[in-house]
Formats: sequence, structure tokens, C-alpha cells
Amino acid sequence: MATVEATRRGPARPYPSPAPTRAQVAVLQGCVMEGLLAPVNRATERVLAHNGYALVDASGQRCCGALHAHAGAHADAQALARANIAAFEASGAEFVAVNSAGCGAAMKEYGHLLADDPAWRDRAAAFARRVRDVSELLAAAGPVAATGAPVQAAVDHPCHLLHGQRLADPPARVLAAIGGLRATELPDAATCCGSAGLYSLAQPEFSRTLLAPKLATIAAIGAPTVCTGNPGCMMHIGAGLARAGSHVDVRHPVELLDAAYARDAAGRV
Repeated sequence: MATVEATRRGPARPYPSPAPTRAQVAVLQGCVMEGLLAPVNRATERVLAHNGYALVDASGQRCCGALHAHAGAHADAQALARANIAAFEASGAEFVAVNSAGCGAAMKEYGHLLADDPAWRDRAAAFARRVRDVSELLAAAGPVAATGAPVQAAVDHPCHLLHGQRLADPPARVLAAIGGLRATELPDAATCCGSAGLYSLAQPEFSRTLLAPKLATIAAIGAPTVCTGNPGCMMHIGAGLARAGSHVDVRHPVELLDAAYARDAAGRV
């Protein structure tokens, strides 16, 4: 069972917030996101703060348990869920912000995961109702508009966000807040990139087969950036692009919004 606690690095708010103060939010740091894509967590914190959310720490938070559940390690997934519920409850946060589609989908199912545990099922159900993808919180806040720059980005939908959480509009609203950004949805954005949790590790050849048409679509669009809201998808698509010799950059939507806010702040100095 994973026992590594999440840590915070760097300032959460490098630019002033024009938004009114909203709810208190604790951010899931995540194993993969904090370990391999930590800048996405820092961007998430800055963007939420810029949109008026008060950030609080949830010390003691663990891995969400999604990969354990996918692998059939049910007891380990339940133990991680209990640890996270306790940690986020103790933080006093009104909402749990998640920037990983797979983690968010798993945490929104904690009520189901612990439904047979009388000591935890009510707490788990209440916790699951407070989990939000970061795009949901930002869409509820507006989000605050940014000047941005005239650039194009291809958009792919993580399965765990589009199908698992039924979220399509909130991520689009995040990108729409960036002035000058032309967000082009991939024609096959609703199909799996092949990452699929542990699938790219368990079935690498078939996983690459699923990815191939998406890489071709990205190349045909010709955008310098492709954005998607899940670390597994980001790494899988990024690895495929690298193997193909492509220089297309892979980013989380909040990274694009964060960069636009930073440009606006620099212009006001």
C-alpha cells in the first residue's frame, strides 16, 4: 500500500486575485501528479487562488487508490480511501480539488468503495459529494478571464473526465477564459488514448495501437500544444509524440490558464 505523503512546493499565489473570496479548498497532490508533473499542482494552486478560493492543506493525504482498485487490490484501495477521507475532513475544506481525471473519478466513487463498511460508508458518501475536478471549481468561479496570446491548442478529453465524471463543459470554459487561444477539439477526443490507468503498462503494444490514430490527428491539426486533464494521458500522449519526433507540447488546461494569468500580471508591473 502506498504510504508516501504529498508535499507542497513553491508559492501558491504569485499574482494578486481580483475575485471575491470563495470556499476553502484542499488540493489532492496525488502520487503521479506530484511525483512526475508537480508544476501542474503548483499551477492548480495559483489558478484556484486567483479565482478566489482559499487553499488549505490536507496533511496526511495519500494516493487516491485508483490504480489499486484497477489492479484488484480492493483492501488497499479501501485503506487509502479511509486515510484520505480522514485527512481531508481534518483540513476543514469545503471542497476537494482534483486535477487528475482518474483520481477524481475514483474519489467520487468512495461512497461505493466503502458502501459495505458501516463505520465509513456515510463519511465516504459525504466526502465523495465534496470532490470536484479543478475545472468544475473554475467554471463555477467564472473563471477569471486572462488576456492570453494568439495561439492554437488541440484538446483531448480524458476518458475518466468525459465518460467517468460526465464533464465536458467545465474544461472548455477554462480554456475559453484565455483570450486569443483557439482551442480545437480533436475529432477523436472522446476515444481513449490508450493510457487507461495501468493498461499502457499491462498491454503496451495494444495501448500504442489505440494511441496511433490520435497522434495522427494531432499532427494533422498542427497545433503547437495539446492539452488534456489527466496525468496518465499527458504522459502517454507525450511519449507517443516524442517517439514520433514531434515537438508538440503536452499541457494540462490549468497550466495554460496559469501562464496567461502570469503574463497579465507581468504586464501590470
